[in-house]
Amino acid sequence: MPVQARQTGEEIIMAGIISTLLHNPWVIGILGIALIMTAFGGAVATVWIERKFLGDIQSRIGPNRVGGRLGLLQLIADAIKLFTKEDIIPKNADKALFVIAPMVMLASAFLMVAAIPFGAIAWGGTIYPIVVSQMDISLIYIEAVSALSIIGIFMAAWGSNNKYSVIAAFRNVARMISYEIPLGVCVIGIAVMANSLNIVEVVQAQGFILGIFPKWFIFIQPIGFIVFVIALVADLGRIPFDQNEAEEELIAGWATEYSGMRWGLAFFSEYVHMVLGSMLVTMLYLGGWNIPGFLIGIPLMGNLLPLGVFFFKVILVILLIIWIRGALPRLRIDQVTEFGWKVLFPLSILNLVWAAAVGLML
Repeated sequence: MPVQARQTGEEIIMAGIISTLLHNPWVIGILGIALIMTAFGGAVATVWIERKFLGDIQSRIGPNRVGGRLGLLQLIADAIKLFTKEDIIPKNADKALFVIAPMVMLASAFLMVAAIPFGAIAWGGTIYPIVVSQMDISLIYIEAVSALSIIGIFMAAWGSNNKYSVIAAFRNVARMISYEIPLGVCVIGIAVMANSLNIVEVVQAQGFILGIFPKWFIFIQPIGFIVFVIALVADLGRIPFDQNEAEEELIAGWATEYSGMRWGLAFFSEYVHMVLGSMLVTMLYLGGWNIPGFLIGIPLMGNLLPLGVFFFKVILVILLIIWIRGALPRLRIDQVTEFGWKVLFPLSILNLVWAAAVGLML
């Protein structure tokens, strides 16, 4: 549901027109394609940002040859290299699984786009979320389709007919359980406090007290925020939780037999998930696109300010995830599972109890 302020007659008519357009199947289809391309472009930009940011962290330059001294065209050069590499399929591999697996990983991210809002715009005193479908159970839907990437990894390992890849996939499933459960419990804590499983309504629940003081869930559930971010980093397979593809463990894990663009698609899907995961953190804990009500009425800037605020927060979360990669060493698989079960899970339960208690008082 859009957030409405006091409106004039003309604004009400305009709001009705916009609402009608947003329910048109053709408009929804075009919006879905546009958001998929936005997620794809955001992932490309994230790869470049990560290379430059890690370069700064590690006192090196990063990409600076192709596309000027900032290396803006380096990703295009990498894509050309991957497209021109030989596409090798092992002789005894299950060809169907081997070919489909990277598509499943990428499809998981694109299915998430259907329910994740990409910010919002203000028009005529009303804030409209930029989302393909507002589901009543969008949080559960997002959790479910994001797990498809794990299935894709297992398909890739099994289809490769390589025992080391299969062992790496089994290890990844064991690791997945240890952080997916705390991640889900944190989401339940958010749903309890917001009294909704609709992610748009979760954002709407994080407004401003007296129009000035933010009521973000990061302030109300700080433990939940910490647990969710750590579990998200593990879910993304990022350092220090990237054991499923660690070079020093099991010869690069499940991707051992992949080459060329199939390898590129599989790993690029991780960056799409990274962008979407950063959006989730922004919407669940950082107030999403909410801005003080008095700013909505500002011409032009007030229309786009919610969108700008949203993406500014998303970029900050992405930089946090990259900083974690540059600052921490990789953990062993036993350390990851032990940390998930003995630290993250109890803290997530504690956060859920806190959220339920505070939710009863609000």
